[in-house]
Amino acid sequence: MTATATEHAPAAPPPLAARVRSAGGSVVRDILAVTARPEVINFAGGLPAPELFDAEGVAAAYQAVLTETPDRALQYSTTEGEPALRAALAARTGARGLPTAPDDLLVTTGSQQALSLLATALLEPGDTVLVENPCYLAALQAFTLAGARIVAVPGDEDGVDPGALDDLVARERPKLFYTVPTFQNPTGRTLPADRRAAVAEAAARRGVWIVEDDPYGELRFEGARVPWIASHEPARDRTVLLGSFSKVMAPGLRIGWLRAPAALRRACAVAKQAADLHTPTVNQLAAARYLTDRDLDAHVTRVATAYGARRDAMLTALPDVLPTGSRWTRPGGGMFLWARLPDGHDTTALLPEVLRHDVAYVPGAPFHATAPDPATLRLCFVTHTPDEITEGLHRLGEALRVPAA
Repeated sequence: MTATATEHAPAAPPPLAARVRSAGGSVVRDILAVTARPEVINFAGGLPAPELFDAEGVAAAYQAVLTETPDRALQYSTTEGEPALRAALAARTGARGLPTAPDDLLVTTGSQQALSLLATALLEPGDTVLVENPCYLAALQAFTLAGARIVAVPGDEDGVDPGALDDLVARERPKLFYTVPTFQNPTGRTLPADRRAAVAEAAARRGVWIVEDDPYGELRFEGARVPWIASHEPARDRTVLLGSFSKVMAPGLRIGWLRAPAALRRACAVAKQAADLHTPTVNQLAAARYLTDRDLDAHVTRVATAYGARRDAMLTALPDVLPTGSRWTRPGGGMFLWARLPDGHDTTALLPEVLRHDVAYVPGAPFHATAPDPATLRLCFVTHTPDEITEGLHRLGEALRVPAA
């Protein structure tokens, strides 16, 4: 009998996991791929200004560890992180009002990995996660990949409403509440001290984890620092504090960390062993050496001063750029500004015309866990100089004045 063509045809491979098929990609990354042309003034990314990196200091730190301790720098390390780095991070955290021991910390490959580890350690498919609205986009991705059901907590221009959070925790029985309370991504807003205390009390009363993400808190250029939620006594046994050097030293180092109660920290270490064994040793030692040899706080002050001038340039230009009736935030630090155009505008539909004018933003809709607001958008004000910001916003204004087809 002659074999048929069907009998010799290869079988299709098994499908991708459902969690990947349902999660989708990063809208920001997709836009960055489209706007890679050098002539584009890009307000879409969350990229620190590269000309403000302390490249000399970072290079000297790598040179020192590779010259003095190459066997250690190029070797495997412990999952929890290099002792020298954890000691330095603990000292910095303690100096900011939260007593911390090195063993309270787990070093991660960027704070984004910390979110993935927490999702692995805490979430079962179908578990509920509460988030701000709008919310950091990559956190939504991490929780979606874990199979979580995501519920947005109502808020206002000051951030999440603690009363609404308390009601939702009672009704939804979530595993965790995720928040970026200082210079939030995407809005730039900062949660006031009294609301932070109320969030801590609600978490203690109702029984829920708080994941407090703080990648931007040191980039303050006006106002007084607001203490972490993790520093409030009611929430100390249930708050995970995330930190990162990506915005204050360099994102290419991929150095982040989490501070968590012992049992959860150990669970995250087990998850990290399965993910990457440990964060690169040479990067950790270089970061620790930088903290020893250089004044990171002075560097951050210089960066924040420059970012404040760039924010001011954006705030100055916006009234003449956005349609009458638009509103926007005035962040006291961080990297982002959030705007809302009048009803009837759709920033996703407007984006192709905006890109044709060699400027870019991120539409606000993907940042909403539920009921997206099509009239919103996020602008990053730190990547470009004040003059470039002024030119970019001029282009944006021209694009928004083009009649709809």
